[in-house]
Amino acid sequence: MTGSGPLARLPLLVDARSMRVSSYDRSGGNDDRLHVAAGEQATLAHIHGPARITHIWMTIAADDPQILRRLVLRAWWDDEAEPSVEVPVGDFFGMGHATTRSFWSLPLQMAPEDGRGFSCYFPMPFQSSGRWTIENESSVEALVYYYIDYELFDDPDQVDGQAYFHAQWHRENPTQGVSDEGWDNREWLVGGSEPSDPTQNYVILEATGRGHFVGCHLDIENLRDVPDDVFNWYGEGDDMFFIDGESWPPSLHGTGTEDYFGTAWCPTQEYNGPYHGVILPGGPNWSGKISLYRYHIEDPVRFRESMRVTIEHGHANRRSDDVSSTAYWYQTEPHQTHPPLLPVDQRLPR
Repeated sequence: MTGSGPLARLPLLVDARSMRVSSYDRSGGNDDRLHVAAGEQATLAHIHGPARITHIWMTIAADDPQILRRLVLRAWWDDEAEPSVEVPVGDFFGMGHATTRSFWSLPLQMAPEDGRGFSCYFPMPFQSSGRWTIENESSVEALVYYYIDYELFDDPDQVDGQAYFHAQWHRENPTQGVSDEGWDNREWLVGGSEPSDPTQNYVILEATGRGHFVGCHLDIENLRDVPDDVFNWYGEGDDMFFIDGESWPPSLHGTGTEDYFGTAWCPTQEYNGPYHGVILPGGPNWSGKISLYRYHIEDPVRFRESMRVTIEHGHANRRSDDVSSTAYWYQTEPHQTHPPLLPVDQRLPR
């Protein structure tokens, strides 16, 4: 088959059955949702392979404005001991801050009403089993409506050689920056020629094994309290990808936060594209909450042994903001043990 792009494989005949697990009301009524009590963990799906998940849709109802950080999605492939996916629900579907906003990208979307319809199109192949759970770490019941669509194969060879999907959430609140006391404001934000210490960069992903990084979203709350007429740009941090244990400077060294996310000149406007965008640009003078995304669909970043995806928090790691992120990647198993997910009180937005 020739051609590339998201529509190229549509004419291809595939020996598979199209299947779905959903929250439809088994009694025939209209209670088409999973009732997840406070403190409960529920199974969304346990699929026996070989199979490949092709689409996940979800929406949530709960009397808790921070429910999207209190609900945690987890997924295990082929009976592994530790989950390959462990992310708060809202962050998994492409946006932090426990909020929603209508946006679209190729792999992740939030759709009206008010961005409360979530979709994920990352393909997720596995050989013997795929298991998804949701845990409710709030004090109220959560109503979870969902579809998990997948292709079921007769022949295990149809998923041979395909890597496993992974997603990981991380937060530093705040990042450890440098005081602006005694500095000229612009010099502190964007000046100076000394290289920063890359070990102090914000870490988006650390992984070992063979695979490829396919993107992330970055969610920032600007914590610097200055008057509105004092330039308070949150960005200017360079992205640095350290592949297979390389030292500084890495093979992939960027030029600034907005540059990595495909924008320019300290963006103040919303923008949605298939591979990059600004869901929340912040308020006046880049105040408040910011969300940006970059998905490496046409340009996955490949590694043979390890990957460390980082970005400076401000030029030379000078800023001290509330930063969180969700990383998405594929790799062989076993994956390295990740730090435990932060307790719920440390996940909540300000």
